[in-house]
Amino acid sequence: MLSNSAFNYDTAFGRNIGLLSTGEQHLLKNTRIALAGLGGVGGAHLQTLARMGIGSFNLADPDTFEVANFNRQMGASMDTVGQNKAEVMAQAAREINPDATLRTFPEGINPGNIGEFLDGVDVLVDGIEFFRMEVREMMYKACRERNIPIVNAGPIGYGAAVLVFTPTGMTFEEYFGLSDDLTRAEKLLSMALGLGPGIQGDIDPNSVSFDKERGPALASACMMCAAAAGTEVLKLITGRGKIAHAGRGIYYDTLRNRMLPLKKCSSVRHSMLGRFKRWVVFRRVHGLRKMHDQEMLERAGASAAPELPTVAVN
Repeated sequence: MLSNSAFNYDTAFGRNIGLLSTGEQHLLKNTRIALAGLGGVGGAHLQTLARMGIGSFNLADPDTFEVANFNRQMGASMDTVGQNKAEVMAQAAREINPDATLRTFPEGINPGNIGEFLDGVDVLVDGIEFFRMEVREMMYKACRERNIPIVNAGPIGYGAAVLVFTPTGMTFEEYFGLSDDLTRAEKLLSMALGLGPGIQGDIDPNSVSFDKERGPALASACMMCAAAAGTEVLKLITGRGKIAHAGRGIYYDTLRNRMLPLKKCSSVRHSMLGRFKRWVVFRRVHGLRKMHDQEMLERAGASAAPELPTVAVN
């Protein structure tokens, strides 16, 4: 095994040159990326960005690896079961670039440490579990306040949904049609609609557990997300190319060999189209409907579940 003293940055990442200039590679070396979530997509994001030569990372994940992660999470192995994901992946990044500066947040991110997590950050890459809506909303708001762009590249079905939220562009809430009066189930539905319009049929709803907060994901889709996220980070840092801004995002559908545009969502409660989509999905995905009804009962203090409103379709 070579010692760290044998490492040379220019040699390690020299094959980037030709697609990047030496000046652009220097920009990446001096970039700090915040990565929230180091599981399926997050671990792949980190490996990709580290091998591109990104020099500094803030890594957050409170979870530990388990055998159920083996199908898609790069840090998951028999050697890492039970270990914190942020710490494991930080070590993986050090083995790629011993000179990298890494700060880990094994407790995850919360209102008490979000400022520290975002300190000095140039770009945040969102690798948070789909169901962690409350943490995601807090994180996007904090990034907006600090003028930090966010790359969101998530595995949906067999492909990757890619969106970039910039400090002056469409907000997270605007794009997904979110508002404070929505239930958690409605917010999750809004996220799903905004990340994969027209392809929800790829996922068997019986394979999604809303109680355990688990759903199907493929390693191939996670790898696609990492490739797309890495390129979006590169574009943000170097100024190359066309960014997949929220409102002009892309879904890469590898099952059908096509790309679909991702568009701003209609509110699932305050628009006719959104209410119709909610009615259709709730009829098909019983776990999501159950979550919604339960929250509505808690809000109202009622003893019976409310009926979904009838939606007229012309």
